[in-house]
Amino acid sequence: PVSICRVQENVLQRVLQLPVVSSTCETLQRKYSSTKESHPLMASVCEVYERGVQGAGALAMWGMEPMVRRLEPQCESAVAVANNLACRGLDHLEEKIPALQYPVDK
Repeated sequence: PVSICRVQENVLQRVLQLPVVSSTCETLQRKYSSTKESHPLMASVCEVYERGVQGAGALAMWGMEPMVRRLEPQCESAVAVANNLACRGLDHLEEKIPALQYPVDK
């Protein structure tokens, strides 16, 4: 089969759009929000954790930016090739495992 990855689309976007994945993420988000709403102590802990993760992510991006700028020209073609191969693999999985096209509750 011909890969359906577009220039602006990547394999991660395709995976996140699979009904089984998107419905699982939605369910997890609802459970997480519900738990935070019903348990004030848990909400406080989760908020501290969320702020820590955001801060660590921002710090990591800031620290890696100079390296990414230097490597970007060499990496673009390698990333495109890896993305294309991953999309082909996803095409194969979608063809062989029809359940990926259904929400998790089905």
